[in-house]
Formats: sequence, C-alpha cells, structure tokens
Amino acid sequence: MKTHNKRMWHSFFIAAKTSGVFQGGSEISNQCQIGKKSVPGVTNNIDGFMRFESENKNKILALLEQHPVIIQGGTLEFCEMPKS
Repeated sequence: MKTHNKRMWHSFFIAAKTSGVFQGGSEISNQCQIGKKSVPGVTNNIDGFMRFESENKNKILALLEQHPVIIQGGTLEFCEMPKS
C-alpha cells in the first residue's frame, strides 16, 4: 500500500470514529456458498463493509465523501437496513 493511501485511510478512520455514526466494519475474505444449489456469487466484488447509524442519512453520505475509494475515483454501495 502506498504511503499516501495509508494516510488517506488513517485520516478517514479518524473522521469516521469521531463522527459518532461509525459502528464498525470488516474486510471480507474466504467467501463460500452453503446449500445444494450453486448461485452466482453476490460478494465476489465486495472487499469489506462498514456500518453507520444515524437518523440523518446526509451526515453519513457527507462522511463517505472523505472515503479513500471515493477520493480515488471509485464507487461505494450504500445500503440502508430496515428499522426493526
């Protein structure tokens, strides 16, 4: 990993942790399917996930504008979870 990339991630995680909306996350590895039918892998292009919680979705979206993937021209998928 390039040094500037490490700094970008470090800066993002500081911003995420101090935002009050970051709930953690993880890299994803060793994906496998369980069951009798083979289905297309839905997580083949997912490297990890992050969880955020806020009544104000725009607060999360503003934070994600600082995400290194976005800064470097990539794309993130934002999925809202149903309230239970």
